[in-house]
Amino acid sequence: MSPSLTENPQCVEPLYAIIADALRRDGYAVCRGALPTTHSLALREHLMGMDSRLYYPAGIGRQQDHSLTRSVRQDEICWINGQSDAGRHWLLWAAALQRELNRRLLLGLFSFESHFAHYRPGAFYRRHLDAFRGEANRVLSLVAYLNPGWKPEDGGELVLYPENGEPVTVLPEMGTLVVFLSEEFAHEVLPARRDRYSIAGWFRVNTSTGERVDPPA
Repeated sequence: MSPSLTENPQCVEPLYAIIADALRRDGYAVCRGALPTTHSLALREHLMGMDSRLYYPAGIGRQQDHSLTRSVRQDEICWINGQSDAGRHWLLWAAALQRELNRRLLLGLFSFESHFAHYRPGAFYRRHLDAFRGEANRVLSLVAYLNPGWKPEDGGELVLYPENGEPVTVLPEMGTLVVFLSEEFAHEVLPARRDRYSIAGWFRVNTSTGERVDPPA
């Protein structure tokens, strides 16, 4: 078993320690069964009951650089704003993780943003970075999977590409949590053979200046 992998942690303190230790050592953590079952089920129930019109095609880039490029990215997303009970509990859970990672790793994480992501059968997201070194304020990327009964033959794996080392392949099983350094790990989502649901999120630092507010309104 990989030292960055844990299954079914019994409480959050060991999980925080496992994630922090793995980030310090490897730059990423892959934790099966890490998301509390009650959260996973509530989030799954919420997103399955959402109006499909709340989702829209995801693009690449931010603000003036944003574009829809279907040859690169084909998922549909809906930002989590905390208006639902499930979304609010998710954001509280992420805030607790943020505090603990700041305490253990002194990362200076300032804020968190996340969205639901739906990949239809055959959809993919080509290899990319979530942040370019020295040019962005995304520090940590987080992915949580909400797919009960997922099997290897269903595809849809996340693949991380360490600069030095073999690719790390993650099956999008229910409750699996992945955290990695945004500037360090190129990654991609392979096509799935069934509908694939997840949450993608980013912990950010504050890069505000006297002339620029971050994050932008």
